[in-house]
Amino acid sequence: MDGELGAFLRSRRARLQPEEVGLPSHGRRRVPGLRREEVAQLAGVSVDYYIRLEQGRGPSVSDAVLDAIARVLRLDETEHAHLLTVARPRRQRARRAAPAPRVRPGVQLLLDSMDRVPAFVLGPRMDVLAWNALGDAVGGFSRMAPAGRNVPRHVFLDPQARTLYPEWHAVAAQAVAHLRLDSGRHPDDPALCTLVGELSVKSEDFRRLWADHQVKACQYGVKQIRHPVAGLLTLPWETLTVPAEPEQTIVAYTPEPGSRTAERLALLGSWTSGVFEAADHS
Repeated sequence: MDGELGAFLRSRRARLQPEEVGLPSHGRRRVPGLRREEVAQLAGVSVDYYIRLEQGRGPSVSDAVLDAIARVLRLDETEHAHLLTVARPRRQRARRAAPAPRVRPGVQLLLDSMDRVPAFVLGPRMDVLAWNALGDAVGGFSRMAPAGRNVPRHVFLDPQARTLYPEWHAVAAQAVAHLRLDSGRHPDDPALCTLVGELSVKSEDFRRLWADHQVKACQYGVKQIRHPVAGLLTLPWETLTVPAEPEQTIVAYTPEPGSRTAERLALLGSWTSGVFEAADHS
C-alpha cells in the first residue's frame, strides 16, 4: 500500500474544478481537476514542497500544512482524518502482533440479550466475529466458512451477494470506503494486504472502487436485504464501538416498530426459535 498519500491527494485533486475554488480554468486541461501548482498556491506552500509531499519525498509535514491542504481540497471530516493518518504512516506501524481477535463472553451475552434485533460484531478488516440468533437468521453467518465471514469478501466474491442486496453497488462502495480507511490506519497489516490483493485479483468491481480512494466510516445507515425466507427487509442500522476493544464494533439492525420489516423479523425470530427448540429436543 505504498504511495497511499500521493494517490489519495491526486484523487481528491481530480474531483475539483478550478471554478469551484475561485480559479480561472484557462481552457481545456490535459488532466481532470486541479493542478498541483494550484493546490500549492491555495494552500500557501511552495510548488516544490507540495510535489515532494505527493511523491512521498517530503519531510515530516505539519498539521497546519495538512489542514490547509484539506481546506483547499474540501475534504470532509473523515477524509481529513485519513489525510493526517496516511501522511505519517510510521506512527501507525507499531501495531502489536496479536492472535486472532476474540469477542469477550460479556459482549456475546449482550448480543444474545438483544433478542428483538439482529446484531453482530465486526472486527479488523470487517471480519464478522460474533452474532446473536436473529443476526444469524438474517446474515447466515453460522452457515459460512470462516473465510467467508468477511464483509468485503462476501460482497465481491459470493455469487449470491448481488441478489441478497438489491442496492448492491451502494453496499459495495461502502465496504471499500471503510476498508480503505482501515488500510490507512494499518498500512503494514499483512492480513489486510492479503485481503486487498485477493479482491483486486478476483473482482474488477473491487479494483475500480479501490482506485477511487474513497474513505468513509461505517457508523449508521440503511440497508436492504432480500432474505430467502422473510422477503425484502429494509434495515436501518447503528454501530457501537466496544470500549475495551476499539477495533470491535457492534452492528445492530433497528427497524421501525410496527413496520413491515419489524413484523417480518418477528416472524423470522419465531421460526428460528422453533427450529432451535426442535433441535434441542431431538
